[in-house]
Amino acid sequence: MRGLKGKNVVVTGGASGIGQATAARFLEEGCAVCVFDHSADARSRVRRELPRLAAVIDADVSRLEQVQAAFAEAIECMGSVDIVINNAGISIRHDFLDITPEEWDRVLDVNLKGVFYVAQTAARHMAEKGSGVILNTASTAGSTGYPHYADYSASKGGVIALTYAMALELAPAVRVNAISPGYVLTPMQRAEYSDAMLEAVNRKIPLGRHARPEEIAALFAFLASEDAGFATGQVYVMDGAETTGGLCSQWTHD
Repeated sequence: MRGLKGKNVVVTGGASGIGQATAARFLEEGCAVCVFDHSADARSRVRRELPRLAAVIDADVSRLEQVQAAFAEAIECMGSVDIVINNAGISIRHDFLDITPEEWDRVLDVNLKGVFYVAQTAARHMAEKGSGVILNTASTAGSTGYPHYADYSASKGGVIALTYAMALELAPAVRVNAISPGYVLTPMQRAEYSDAMLEAVNRKIPLGRHARPEEIAALFAFLASEDAGFATGQVYVMDGAETTGGLCSQWTHD
């Protein structure tokens, strides 16, 4: 992609799944990359698997003081931050009537408040230097209903709305977009679904399979590059045409 070589990138939730694949892609593009992740095991593993990372930093994105400290460390390490992939997120599969206040707060704290904390911290730095790109990870669950994920859907709907507002306020210096994946075969997804559930999902996706994390990473790379220099204020769906024609309505309550 044009204009990525030499850029400094932060990827939150970057030690597994889509985040790790995205960190790897930006390394391939010649970027310096810092990963933020709250899992000690994942941080240890990603250091081994991506040894060219500039830094792997412990940060709970739901805590502003940790986000600010992590950004300060990333800036000290790389000199500045040009691109932020705002990707950290969690999900809990449970029925709506069973969601506890603690579970609701935790999902919204990470998936929405965390995106806000990271984006605002990054935007202040980028506005000061006069340029930057912020890319948020949303979800098709934020724009269409999915049973068993009411809190996750609410959080991702918030990310979509936040993306639109940020893009308007931060232009022209900072571009802001979101990617809205459908089903992606990540460790988080695999842990929540049985083989039979995964097969049922694949049958309702026109392309017949889950996305690979590397495919989402490729779209992040494009949107961060100069090739997408006029792209801002948009949410890009990558779901194998699952939501086209309302195919999500075929989901069964099993």
